[in-house]
Amino acid sequence: MFFISIEGIEGAGKSTQVKLLTERLVEKGFKALATFEPGGTAIGRRIREILLDVNHAGMDAVAELLLYNAARAQHVTKVIRPALAAGKIVVTDRFTDSTMAYQGFGRGLDMQTIAQLDALAAGGLRPDLTILLDLDVPTGLGRNREAHKVDRLELETQAFHQRVRRGFLEIAASEPLRFKVIDASGAVAEVFKTVAAAALAALEALGAA
Repeated sequence: MFFISIEGIEGAGKSTQVKLLTERLVEKGFKALATFEPGGTAIGRRIREILLDVNHAGMDAVAELLLYNAARAQHVTKVIRPALAAGKIVVTDRFTDSTMAYQGFGRGLDMQTIAQLDALAAGGLRPDLTILLDLDVPTGLGRNREAHKVDRLELETQAFHQRVRRGFLEIAASEPLRFKVIDASGAVAEVFKTVAAAALAALEALGAA
């Protein structure tokens, strides 16, 4: 029915906002499904373990890109498309834009190659609305340290995460009709108020709310 992705750097609060938004949509009478990448399926979760394992710090950038796309192909085929076909609103924590930001802007891989692989993995599926939770890098990484979250991406340099943030903002600027950029530096409830308003406005414009 309607496909929403929530994007952002590490520590931006994506998972929390996905959960809150899905709950709000259900309260409003919608059928809604929360999911995440890499993951969302049994195969995707196994791939996630490989991607985030701190022991895999030396992973080749192309191998990383292919693993993300393998997880996405399974996710789209087995979870997202069936849910949309059943009339549900799908809210995902990360989708294609994360790959463009992390592997494109962050790793420096060729954007055309990334786009071609995504066309194969996602089959042309694009979110109807993408909410970018924007946050400065030191704050985001600091939040995750406070939460004792450590994974392979957390161990990347601040320069890497700065490139990723810049990538997200550039992607958002290039597609203003799809993106809603939200300041994620405030309290969870404050940020959610803006997130929910953006999602409900998009649904209303579609005639669904």
